[in-house]
Amino acid sequence: MLMTFIFLSYFYYRIIAFNMSKPVYNRIKAVLAEKGKTNNWLANELDMNTNTISKWCRNDMQPRIENLFLVATVLDVDVRELLISTKK
Repeated sequence: MLMTFIFLSYFYYRIIAFNMSKPVYNRIKAVLAEKGKTNNWLANELDMNTNTISKWCRNDMQPRIENLFLVATVLDVDVRELLISTKK
């Protein structure tokens, strides 16, 4: 009985955690797609680790402001295009 409860509690937690949407702050992944570029391309251009770029694209981690400006420069976009607007 206890094992069933533990299993169901874990299963329920996994469903809830999976369905909860995390906040999205940047549009780096979207802008890369619009420009036809990849995470690896951006990592090479910025001479940064591909894991870091991947975390930015998944919004698991956010770039420092200096890096956000570098990304905008490399992608030839206004830095504001890389951020989600706070206005609707």
